[in-house]
Amino acid sequence: MLEKNIDYHLLCDQRLRQSIRTHLKHFAVQSHDATNAKQAAVAITIVDAGHGAGIYSMPTFDAAQEDAALVLTRRSSRLKNHAGQWAFPGGHVDRGEKPEEAALRELHEEVGLKLPRANVLGRLDDFTTRSGFVITPIVVWGGNNVNLSPNPAEVQSIHRIPIAEFMRKDAPILEDTPQGKHPILRMPVGDNWIAAPTAALIYQFREVAVRGKTTRVGHFEQPLFAWK
Repeated sequence: MLEKNIDYHLLCDQRLRQSIRTHLKHFAVQSHDATNAKQAAVAITIVDAGHGAGIYSMPTFDAAQEDAALVLTRRSSRLKNHAGQWAFPGGHVDRGEKPEEAALRELHEEVGLKLPRANVLGRLDDFTTRSGFVITPIVVWGGNNVNLSPNPAEVQSIHRIPIAEFMRKDAPILEDTPQGKHPILRMPVGDNWIAAPTAALIYQFREVAVRGKTTRVGHFEQPLFAWK
């Protein structure tokens, strides 16, 4: 078991919502040219932690928890690309769509959570993947007492992972790789980990949206399994 040493406790309340909105409002977003790439958007959605993360190495609770959590999924094993990998709800930006519209649409399609445009709190930096996508992360407020239901065609499982789990002192994990000049970034979860690109977005959310810093993550490398 990894040593956690969690030093944050965050409730899913209006105080956190306003803090994240303010931090993102003052963050200078870096956009990438998607002319020769596939444009995608993901929804980094804050909800209550519910009855637990649904991960064997993390606790479950009889009573719903009010801690703030992020909605992550394990992609269906039947998908052509990135099957079984950790991901935020998201997908292609359709012609004529804005990234915010695409992120909210995919959130509804993948986990059954329909939210209005007013729940968008802001953006993080675009992230260009080794598999040829430019991902625009959209931070969304889901709030308390939400029902999530996986679309089996796309989602194997849904996990509400407390934001505090990503504030651990052993995160991020950086691993040198011969495939690039920069290390691979991983974020520990329970006694396992999530890899970039999803881990890079989680880390920037932690540093920018929660802590109010100006951390960049686009240079971090991705493991070989994420290149396909």
